[in-house]
Parts: sequence; C-alpha cells; structure tokens
Amino acid sequence: MAGLDLFAGPQRPLHPEQNSTFRLAPEPLFVDQEIVDLLSELAEVFHAFYVAANRLYNRSVRGSVPGFYHEYLDQGKPETVLEYARLNRFRTHVPVVIRPDVLITEQGLAVTELDSVPGGMGLLAFLMQQYSAMGFELVGGADGIIRCFAAALRELSPQIADPFVVVTVSDESNDYRGEMEWLAQELTKAGLRTQVCHPRDLVFCQDRLMLGGLKIDILYRFFELFDLKNIPQIDLILYAIRKEMVAVTPPLKHHLEEKLLFALLHHPVLFEVWREALGKSAMSRLQEVFPQTWIMDPRPLPPHAVIPDLKLDGLPVTDFRQLAQASQRERQLVIKPSGFSPTAWGSRGVTIGHDVSSQDWESTINEALAAFEQTPHILQEFHKGRKVSVSYYDFETGAIRRMHGRARLCPYYYVIGDSPVLAGILATVVPLNKKMIHGMSEAVMVPVAVK
Repeated sequence: MAGLDLFAGPQRPLHPEQNSTFRLAPEPLFVDQEIVDLLSELAEVFHAFYVAANRLYNRSVRGSVPGFYHEYLDQGKPETVLEYARLNRFRTHVPVVIRPDVLITEQGLAVTELDSVPGGMGLLAFLMQQYSAMGFELVGGADGIIRCFAAALRELSPQIADPFVVVTVSDESNDYRGEMEWLAQELTKAGLRTQVCHPRDLVFCQDRLMLGGLKIDILYRFFELFDLKNIPQIDLILYAIRKEMVAVTPPLKHHLEEKLLFALLHHPVLFEVWREALGKSAMSRLQEVFPQTWIMDPRPLPPHAVIPDLKLDGLPVTDFRQLAQASQRERQLVIKPSGFSPTAWGSRGVTIGHDVSSQDWESTINEALAAFEQTPHILQEFHKGRKVSVSYYDFETGAIRRMHGRARLCPYYYVIGDSPVLAGILATVVPLNKKMIHGMSEAVMVPVAVK
C-alpha cells in the first residue's frame, strides 16, 4: 500500500509504516451466508425504491400525487437544480450506483441511509484485490467493483463501442480524488478508458465536452448538487448535459439524494401511492429495513392532529419541541440534515439523542427546526448494531490485536441495464464506546466474506 493516495482526509498522527487513516485487519469480516443473501435480495428492492421515488416526484409535480411530496424535497433548492431535475428527457433516469448504510442488529437489518454519490468505491476495490490475493474468497471476488462499475457505465452509452469516461471530482469532494484516480486506472486496464479531472479541466468545443483533446462520452459526477455554484465551468457542463452531448450519472436529481425520502415512505397518507409504485413485496421489505423517520417541520399542527407514530412517554407528539423533555432513555433518536448541505454526508451534522446532554439535545432540536426553510432535517429511530469481533494490526507494537465493536456494512450495487448487482461489501467496525460508525482512525475497514 505504500505510495498510494487512497486514504486522504483528516487523520490522527500515524506510525511511519502506516499510510491508511483507519486500522488494517489481517482478514476480512466474516458474516453469515444469510446476511449476504439478504443484501443480494435487497438489490432489486433498493433499485425499485429509486425508480418509485423518482416517479412519485414527477407525479407530485404534475399534481397526481399529494403536493407535499415534492414540496418537501424541493425545500431550499435553487431554481437551476429544480429545472434540471424536472427535464422531461431525463425523467426516467436513476442512479447506477447504490450504496446503503446497513446495520446488523439483534432484530435484523436496519438501513439508515441510501447514498447514490458514494465515496469508498476505489478503497473497497483496492482492498478486495489485496485480500483476494491473500487467498480469501470475498463477496464480489477480487474485481467485483471494477467489473460491475465498468458494465454499468457502458450501459449509459451502449451505442458507443469504446466510450471515454471522465470522473469529475470537485474541491468539496477532494478527499476521494486519490481513490477515484486509482479506480480510473483499473477501469482503463479493464478496457474502459477512464480519467479523473477537476471540473476546471473540462473544455467545451464544437458541440462537445472534451478533456485533453478527447470527446467525453460519459461523465461521472463526483460533486454534490449543493456545491454547483462553486463548480468551475458549471454552466458549460450543464449545457452539455441538457443538450445530451454527454451522458451523466448520477443524474442531477436532488429528490433522489434526500434522506427525508425515508420519512415519505413511512407517511401514512402516501401508503397507497407507494404500494402502487413499488408493489406489496418491495413496500413491505422497505418498511421493515428503513427505520421510522420523520421530517422536522416546525409548522404548527391543527389541534386534532398528531405526528404519526411519534410518541413520548406513551402519548402522541404534536410538536417536535416536545422531544426536548425526553429522558435519556427516551432519546433513542438521531437528528441529521436531510441533504443538499455540506453537513449532510458522513457523520457531519449527526446528533444521537442519548449521547448528548439534555441541553445539547434541546439546542439540536431548535437548530434543526430553525433550518427547515433552507436545510430540512430528519428525526430517525436509533438502531444499535450487534457486537462483532475483529482483529487489527497494531503498528506501535507490531502485534495483532482483537477488538470488540459494532459494524456498518456498505454493500455497493451497480445497475447494469435494469438489473442491480451486488459487487462487494465494505465493513466499518468501530469500538463499542463509539455511538456513530464511520471511517475514523480507530475503525477497522475491511471487505466482507462469507463464514
């Protein structure tokens, strides 16, 4: 791993021999075959969710689904973002990469988020190569990420025999540049010409978007929609997309990048339209794995109304401010921005109710409600992952140590044609004293294999 730049980002001081920002394990995380089978089955369900969410947004804009569906998703979005999301020529487009955050709990699986612009692809692909070379049989094999990502990208321009793919990484997403550059090299080795660039490097010439004198056929957008105003040459990029001079993914659809979609799925008024769009089976599965979620709307309710399924001390809640009086035991809840904000990805902006003081909890509630006009927040049930045990290499002592912790699984699905495929799973394990699971310096990050 020496000399690679896959592990950029904030980090603690590292041992001279360590160049990763997380703990390295001598073996993958082994999980039951049943878990992998469930994650494989959920591929179709998650894809169906994106297709249905996209369709319901379009119907809501047209008026055949309650207007609050699109109004919540549109909250705080600039006109340019809304305009591109609603372009008729792209109305059926959905992301080709799907990455959920999955917790294995004592009760089953809990999917706390879905990400369609995920980091970690290059990192997982690299780790899968390394652990496969050590003889481990991983979910997805040695090249699952590279093979499936390439196939999904090719489907975006099936009429072009040798497409040129450009991954454009913004300053805001710069921590992931190294892993995407490595992944681009591997895609090129696999026969799909791929290059990473900064948006400023793109050139618009003779009705085509170009890089280094080559026409770009497929643009992989590795920048967030909230950051459009900071993207160099964004007007040229958007023009090329609008005129279909280049295929782009993920599509410019803010409504597919909001965590509040979970709340809309659970909303009782929308039950029938979701079931019609998804089918009974997929609807049931999503309601099982998506934690109960609410949009933190500060507007007063009529006297006879309550917030559905939200109770405090056994009584219905009519105002989110009432939750400030919740005891620590009752604060098994999470507050986080829904999306369209630099605080909406990773662990940024996340507050776990029972992990903060009553004063901080009340402040978080008030701040979330105050931010509604620009950045809606969600309230979500907290789910605790069950305990797992992993080994890691201690660079200070040169010994293999054992750690008890909790794991988050991030399966990476790639939509090839209309078929989502599980290509690999990245596990992040943090010590038991950590409430949030993310790629911190004390975390072990490894691919997943079947026991």
